[in-house]
Amino acid sequence: MPSPTRAAYGAGQPLNRLAFSATVHCLTGCAIGEVLGMILATWWGWGDFASIALAVVLAFFFGYTLTSLPLLRSGMSLRQVAPLAFASDTASITMMEIVDNLFILIVPGALDAELGDALFWWSLAVALLIAGAVAFPLNRWLIRRGKGHAVVHAHHAH
Repeated sequence: MPSPTRAAYGAGQPLNRLAFSATVHCLTGCAIGEVLGMILATWWGWGDFASIALAVVLAFFFGYTLTSLPLLRSGMSLRQVAPLAFASDTASITMMEIVDNLFILIVPGALDAELGDALFWWSLAVALLIAGAVAFPLNRWLIRRGKGHAVVHAHHAH
């Protein structure tokens, strides 16, 4: 009998592939939110704390949205989808946000860099790559236990 995780997540794909897919999915939402948040905050001349706060809020928003859209399109209600999105993405997005913002904070001048500065873009790109690498084992661990993205993929057949 297949394990509940494999049955819930899909056609016997290897755990590492599933974890990688979940990590890329979360990283995409985080990247959209982080980039948009940093661009807007820089454009508006906001300070460091406000920039980070906006980027984090948008990262969660886009992460949850990317998870929710396929489920909503499948006919599920927002009331059904919201708890699934929160359950599947919260730990991964939280980990990514902690790691990528810590990296930005330790890179000298990264928070003060303007949109036209290479430092702005390379520090953000490296921060997101590191965050994804750190989140991969977390996503793997969650999926193995039938949590994280395993929760959402159990509903993809709807």
